[in-house]
Amino acid sequence: MAEFSQKRGKQHGGEGLGSAVDFLLANARLVLGVSGAAVLGIATLAVKRLIDRATSPRDEDDTKGDGWKELSLLKATPHQQPRPPPVALNQPISPQVPSSSSPVSSTDTSPQTPAQLSSPAPLCLTLQEKLLAFERDHVVIPAAQVALAKQLAGDIALELQAYLRNKFPELPFGALVPGGPLYDGLQAGAAEHVRLLVPVVLEPGLWSLVPGVDTVARDPRCWAVRRTQLEFCPRGSSPWDRFLVGGYFSSRVLLELLRKALVASVNWPAIGGLLGCLIRPSVASEELLLEVQHERLELTVAVLVAVPGASANDHLLLAWPLQGLAGNLWLQDLYPVEAARLRALDDQDAGTRRRLLLLLCAVCHGHPALGQLRRDHLTQVVLHLGEEETNWAEEVLGERFLQALELLVSSLEQSSLPCHFNPSVNLLGSFREEEIDDIGYVLYSGLQAPEELL
Repeated sequence: MAEFSQKRGKQHGGEGLGSAVDFLLANARLVLGVSGAAVLGIATLAVKRLIDRATSPRDEDDTKGDGWKELSLLKATPHQQPRPPPVALNQPISPQVPSSSSPVSSTDTSPQTPAQLSSPAPLCLTLQEKLLAFERDHVVIPAAQVALAKQLAGDIALELQAYLRNKFPELPFGALVPGGPLYDGLQAGAAEHVRLLVPVVLEPGLWSLVPGVDTVARDPRCWAVRRTQLEFCPRGSSPWDRFLVGGYFSSRVLLELLRKALVASVNWPAIGGLLGCLIRPSVASEELLLEVQHERLELTVAVLVAVPGASANDHLLLAWPLQGLAGNLWLQDLYPVEAARLRALDDQDAGTRRRLLLLLCAVCHGHPALGQLRRDHLTQVVLHLGEEETNWAEEVLGERFLQALELLVSSLEQSSLPCHFNPSVNLLGSFREEEIDDIGYVLYSGLQAPEELL
């Protein structure tokens, strides 16, 4: 209804203005003549259209039509070229290059600029060269960061040792010793944890070791620490008797005590402020982890409660969050002997076994499907190849890399990767079939195109 009233108002306004124009034109013929009246009529009509356009609202269609017309006019308007700056008198004036908007005459005989030659294709790098570049970019850690990480780990060890002696003076903990891949030259990037060993000093003659296969857990990875001489030294004679479960030293009970202390009792903000960093215990992890944030680096410190020199081969036994029947047992830690063996092999022939291990660790850490392959899995592969192959010069590093992938694929096909120092332990025994298939597919594809893994 409103639109209809608006149109009618426009019609009435047009009729009134038209009658006024007719009156003026009729009188103009008498005074100005025919030609003068015609000129006056054209001017009057132009004024009428301007008044009508200014006073009446425009329709949406008219607005759109005027809009694209105005844009076309703006596009058609030639842009004025800026004037070139004045040149020196002793410089020749170069002819102006016609703009792209101006038409080019067909008779223009100016020489055409030759097309630029495309840049040559990059040279194809060999696998050996790509491995060395990957090692330089993703494996090697600057010496300054290594020194700073060692300093922070050593300071945290001293602070934590002082806390344990004050909090549990009755428990004979040994000196806390930081170590691990960072100290052995086996750190691949920033993904590895700094190991902080908390030794448990056991009284000689009161404890004996039982292999895990001889316990109800039947786990060859573990050992049980049994309390002995109870008839001569009754329960309570040793400060560690408070952690006994069924006559065995329970690693789980000791871990729970230390976890509560590290999370709730230690004043980490004060220690971090003293050391110039931020230290926070990891609450989500079952391991005893400390997350350290410094302005120059970030690292994770793994607090490992250990029974050193517990077995005949001087292997470490760690208090580890094991599941099921093995929950109270101690996990045998083979990292020290594996690292020592790799170092001895490389020292004999100046080989690259440890460099190959670092490359494999960096590749697996950076690939989402290979993240479940830990350092202990890859170490067994390198140890197997290290004692089988004789040539470990840098020139054959790419060949050894492919051999390691082939050995991993073969082990996954058989779902078996025996531990080098304990062949009864299958390091792939905890993997599900789907996980083995996913890892095997990625490694098999990597054999076809190894550069895709880098």
